[in-house]
Amino acid sequence: MKKIKSFIQKETVLCIAALCALATVALVPPDREYLHYIDWRVLCLLLCLMAVVAGFKSLGAFDWLTYQLLRRIKSGRVLGVTLVLLPFFCSMVVTNDVALIVFVPFTLALLAGLGCEKAMVPVIVLQTVAANLGSMATPVGNPQNLYLYAAYSLSAGEFFSVVLPLTAVSLGALTAASVPVLPRVLPRQDLEEKRIAGPGKMAVYGALFVLCLLTVFRVVPYQLTTAIVVAALFVADRKLLKEIDFMLLLTFVCFFVVSENLGRVEAVRSFLQSLLSGSTLLTAVGASQVISNVPAAVLLSGFTDSWRELLAGVNIGGLGTPIASLASLITLKLYMRWPGAKIGKFLAVFTVANVAGLALLLGFGLLF
Repeated sequence: MKKIKSFIQKETVLCIAALCALATVALVPPDREYLHYIDWRVLCLLLCLMAVVAGFKSLGAFDWLTYQLLRRIKSGRVLGVTLVLLPFFCSMVVTNDVALIVFVPFTLALLAGLGCEKAMVPVIVLQTVAANLGSMATPVGNPQNLYLYAAYSLSAGEFFSVVLPLTAVSLGALTAASVPVLPRVLPRQDLEEKRIAGPGKMAVYGALFVLCLLTVFRVVPYQLTTAIVVAALFVADRKLLKEIDFMLLLTFVCFFVVSENLGRVEAVRSFLQSLLSGSTLLTAVGASQVISNVPAAVLLSGFTDSWRELLAGVNIGGLGTPIASLASLITLKLYMRWPGAKIGKFLAVFTVANVAGLALLLGFGLLF
């Protein structure tokens, strides 16, 4: 009983996702369509990236990056802005999932080293918002953009005419919000020079990371990348395979089931269709809060030709609930594994930041 209670406390998000999945199974009995629910490409990429990041961490790469960063940045204000905007811009190229997997563990380690534990939650929450909003700036930044770009055969001009104004507003708001998250003067540190242990292994992990990025851009098949990464880590350091958060992958599977099943419920489909006749933008934002923004984009695109409102809505709708963008679950899970994590504080700050961002961008979107 104690083991079950401990598991529920440790894997609360997974347990909730599993219960939701079971509830939707009651509405849509298992059939052949279930075989197509799981996005194996996303799961395999997450697995590979978690493994490679664990490899970097084992060699002290994050400690080295922290040392290099603190050597050059003396102002807490500048450091706060830098930490938040790194995932904002990187997500435009490597997707929001990848940006968070890379930068959240690095940030937690850096702030712990500085003795700024109180700033951990505000910073990683803003990083999550930044990754979600930065990813909307390019067609490859997130899955919903990639899908809608192809589904509506958009030109680059059409696409950017919608997302760039929202991206500009997001950049301004995030910069302003990130300025006060760290003290103006950082705690004095007697910096000890950090070196990377095992340059040879570092080269291997670096090559694997590049391979993952090539897979993000669909240059290399994800099946091949997964096989190479698992085989390489098994040879280089098989202990790293234990660092992979398989419960996070299982959480994603549960949400895939939830979103796909809801999309097959006729009452849900009819309800969404009636809402679209009013406001596509508001419907897209609302649907994203319940079934996540990627399934919302796929589901709603079959009922509307208003691609501008839909594109804006599913990107803005990535803010809000933790499942509005599944990338947000990555931050939550990474933080939950941190010693002394305060989940209540995280959810409170997450809610405030997301509601504020959602209100700002939704207001701008309605006017724009």
